[in-house]
Amino acid sequence: MSVEAVALFTGGFAAGLVAGTASCAAVQGGLLAGLASGAPRGPSGAAREHRPSSGRGSVLLFLAGRLASHTAAGALLGLLGSAVRPSPAARAALLVATGIAVACFGIRMLVRRPAACSGDAPPGAAAPPDAGRALLLGAATVLVPCGVTLGVEAAAVSTGSVAGGAAALAGFAVGSSPAFALLGLVLRRVATGRPAAVAGVAVLVAGVWTAGSGLRLGGWTPAPGGAAAAAPAVPSAGAGGVQRIEVWATGRGYRPGVVTARAGVPVELVFRLSGAPGCTRTLTVDGRDVVLPAVVRLAPHGPGTLRYVCSMGMYVGFVNFVG
Repeated sequence: MSVEAVALFTGGFAAGLVAGTASCAAVQGGLLAGLASGAPRGPSGAAREHRPSSGRGSVLLFLAGRLASHTAAGALLGLLGSAVRPSPAARAALLVATGIAVACFGIRMLVRRPAACSGDAPPGAAAPPDAGRALLLGAATVLVPCGVTLGVEAAAVSTGSVAGGAAALAGFAVGSSPAFALLGLVLRRVATGRPAAVAGVAVLVAGVWTAGSGLRLGGWTPAPGGAAAAAPAVPSAGAGGVQRIEVWATGRGYRPGVVTARAGVPVELVFRLSGAPGCTRTLTVDGRDVVLPAVVRLAPHGPGTLRYVCSMGMYVGFVNFVG
């Protein structure tokens, strides 16, 4: 492995360990519920007791699938560049689909055998192997990247090499693995004990939250009615007739969350970082992904509201264009 690849792996590892632990566990952790909801069941439908090694083995396979898919994605990004990255709309659709699947996992933990969500084979058919299920669920996490993942993916694209891109994403997957391992073992344990109902409710809520994040990321939810009313005064145009507006990305959203610009005039949104921004560090605006800090130049817009949203669909901001 070259010195550059080692450096990229180390950088990705640090990003996964420090920044990716919370955000990625939040958006991708629901897929771990698929391991818990897939616990073997006896003839009555009750979950059988698992040997501790069984739970650990499934979680390790999940992590192996996650590492393999991230490494492959990094190699593709390094080879082909941003052309292989899913668009914001595609990521939003994947988040909605993942949220529905996670909600189904939660329902399955609450009831005995929900046919619509369980994905069980018909009577007489062979059940899918637990190992394959764990590998596939782990591999699927690459389809729903968190905000920090997108930043590492941008670094993989910039390498222009298969080895460099693979090293960056592999390091990120390894660095964020401890949090996934702990979460997976906790879910496996509570799914077979008395707290299963509480865990099922938590997983169901996580699924609904994930689907809602996808709807916000795709711009498929209406803007709050008070957004326009809360907007500040229209800034004056600067040099060259361009309006320059400053927005700070924080760990709790964008400040100010609503800004006003004059319609028909070019705008520069100057995004700066404050504290530990988390998922707000990467946002989608005007149909493109932007890694902050950055200056986003917008062409003249007609009257109306432009929405931008963090990469996980959690936090939104608005630019109100007035005539």
